[in-house]
Amino acid sequence: MSIPMSRATIVEQMQRMFNPRAVAVVGASATPGKLGYAVVANLKNGGFAGHVYPVNPGSAEILGYRCYKSLDEVPDDTDVAVVSIPAKGVASLVPSAGAKGIAALVVISSGFAETGEVEMQRELVALARQHNVRIVGPNIYGYYYTPQKLCATFCTPFTERGGVALTSQSGGVGMAILGYSRSRAMGVSAIVGLGNKSDVDEDDLLEYFGQDDNTDVIAMHMEDLKDGRAFFEAAQRVAKKKPIVVLKAGRTALGARAAASHTAALAGQDQVYQAAFTQAGVIRAGTLEELMDWARALQLLPDPAGENVVIITGAGGLGVLLSDACSDRGLRLMSIPPDLDKQFKECIPPFGASGNPIDITGGEPPETYRKAIMIGLQDPRVHALVLGYWHTILTPPMTFAKLAAETVQAARAQGIRKPVTVALAGDTEVEEAARYLEAAGIPAYAYAAEKAVAALAAKYQYWRHKTGAD
Repeated sequence: MSIPMSRATIVEQMQRMFNPRAVAVVGASATPGKLGYAVVANLKNGGFAGHVYPVNPGSAEILGYRCYKSLDEVPDDTDVAVVSIPAKGVASLVPSAGAKGIAALVVISSGFAETGEVEMQRELVALARQHNVRIVGPNIYGYYYTPQKLCATFCTPFTERGGVALTSQSGGVGMAILGYSRSRAMGVSAIVGLGNKSDVDEDDLLEYFGQDDNTDVIAMHMEDLKDGRAFFEAAQRVAKKKPIVVLKAGRTALGARAAASHTAALAGQDQVYQAAFTQAGVIRAGTLEELMDWARALQLLPDPAGENVVIITGAGGLGVLLSDACSDRGLRLMSIPPDLDKQFKECIPPFGASGNPIDITGGEPPETYRKAIMIGLQDPRVHALVLGYWHTILTPPMTFAKLAAETVQAARAQGIRKPVTVALAGDTEVEEAARYLEAAGIPAYAYAAEKAVAALAAKYQYWRHKTGAD
């Protein structure tokens, strides 16, 4: 049994992997459409400023880069090697990687434990440990690290920087993560495939992202945990500083069986995972969409100063849905004090409803929304707002989005920073309005009232754990 690595050693090796001076590509190809060609092309086209060393004994150069016949011949500044050769040849690279001082082999190659070749995978990891080389994968799509414009993958390039680090055990889920991030203009710090997790796993990445200044939120899709105790200990430390959101797949018997055939994962009893997540302060998402929505919201939303949530809506029915969602998610709707109630009543029509939700009704012009939102923002007893917008001709979606963004920004200019989420009900124009709001730093959701509340609840779950309020 190998000796566990120290946290300092893990971080040092991950630091070199994510900030390499040079990347070797073993199995590089000069033929477009080949996996080894795509990796080199992504490194080049993504803008990576370090050196790229294709390894292919049959080519002199690929995409303008000089080719090397073997890993033994690449220059000594190589920190990581991306590997896309047949599985049986991967282990033979390890002694060369060790001699070169390479920190990690990122093994895209499939054909290991997920196909029954368990012993071959074990031998690869054991050999790598002997030579002080980490193994990422095998059976992965590679990884991205946007601060270095590093696209070490055969998937589409992604260079939009932001504060969310995303990991997935599945290539398909990884591409869904990439697509969501691009469609919602959600910048990321990293996207990492873990595949079979023969060596590097979630607790290694938690150690790195926990101290990474480029990462504010960590979001993870997993099918199993290789070392539950190591993950728990790392998560417990990191969750005090940064939110961790996890989508744990394989929670049912059928899902666990599918996970076993996919990455040779032992998915484990879901109740055990749930208890560990809760104790560590990990926020558990139930769907891939929740994982992404909450990661984005946690990046955008400031911490609340307390538990008082106020709903302001243009439609009574939407207010009811939002109220139910708050109850379901453990959020406390504020009991509106008389003086604040008086302020709201003065800006809404007589047939509107004060209390909580505040229903300004659908027949009001944009200024009514603006006044009501500003009242909620300026009162220090209100700690968070959920806005429910109803599409009308009097206040079209983009009109609402712009006034809401301006109002929140005006409050920020006064030093007022409160969590605000928005649910938009209406025709397809509300989609553009939601994107506008998110660009202004306000999480917004078209068609689904509950999503706005769920995102706010994720923020509250993190805030409670961090402050000890839970």
